[in-house]
Amino acid sequence: MSAVTARAHPNIALIKYWGKKDEELILPVAGSLSLTLDAFATTTSVELREGLAEDRLELDGLVRDGEQLARVSAFLDHVRSLAGASGRAVVRSVNEAPTAAGLASSASGFAALAMAASAAYGLDLDARGLSRLARRGSGSAARSLVDGVAVWHAGTDDESSYAEAVPAPPMGMVIATVDGGPKAVSSREAMRRTVQTSPYFSAWVSSTEDYLERMVTACRAGDFTTIGQLTEAHALRMHALIASTEPPIRYLRPRSVEVFDAVAGLREDGVEAWATADAGPNVAVLVQPQGAAETAARLAAIVGVDQVRVVGAGPGAHLLPEGCEVPPAPGTGTQE
Repeated sequence: MSAVTARAHPNIALIKYWGKKDEELILPVAGSLSLTLDAFATTTSVELREGLAEDRLELDGLVRDGEQLARVSAFLDHVRSLAGASGRAVVRSVNEAPTAAGLASSASGFAALAMAASAAYGLDLDARGLSRLARRGSGSAARSLVDGVAVWHAGTDDESSYAEAVPAPPMGMVIATVDGGPKAVSSREAMRRTVQTSPYFSAWVSSTEDYLERMVTACRAGDFTTIGQLTEAHALRMHALIASTEPPIRYLRPRSVEVFDAVAGLREDGVEAWATADAGPNVAVLVQPQGAAETAARLAAIVGVDQVRVVGAGPGAHLLPEGCEVPPAPGTGTQE
């Protein structure tokens, strides 16, 4: 059969997901809330091919094996189990954002894979079912199935852990790329270390539940100031938690902290801007549309003009029309 192609965008968590209570089902210890972006997309195709002894993965123009292939194959095994199928697949995927650099390429990657694979294997899933499926590949991928602002309900089992949309005021982000390279410690490994070694983990769980309740209320009320305050405070709490592991893990770089300080300076000058960072050094600044240009200009003075991008709220994962192909990997000119 011909390839099925899907596109998904990363999401940046405003209330963070950090820590699992079930590793196999990828159930989080607490709920979270995010903004799906309209940039840094992942485009993924799944082609069922007769005669393959094992799945094949091409990521960003290169054939991959080892842990990356194993993770994709395990996800496809789950899809095949749901579909009652056994055929192997060729998966081609290209990230517009740097892979594994803290810009949620895992979320967009597995959201796109969930959408394409479910269609290729003939599954008929509703929005909740697709979100639950994407979660099995990467927890935060559950939120990238949703347009705009999404709340991921922690749930107690596979059925009850999914993401859905939440109404919110108009807002976007200014992304400051401090370092586009891969992380030395993956999010998955850092989460495990945090759960096992941080003395503050139980307090993180209870405070996150409180923050999430307040954040959903603020979103529904259109209260951007409270949304921003909660966003920045929760990000700093998460990075403090990560730093409390044994051995300590530190994702933020000195330049990341410079960006946080610049954002605080923007607020002093009357521009409502609030900084956040996922598990990596790159900083996303939550803004109202009218504050995006000034925020971008201020951050460009720190990280460079070519490292700053203004983005808006984006669509959830979706299938592309038949015949659409995965684009060439950035910088290659051709798809290998």
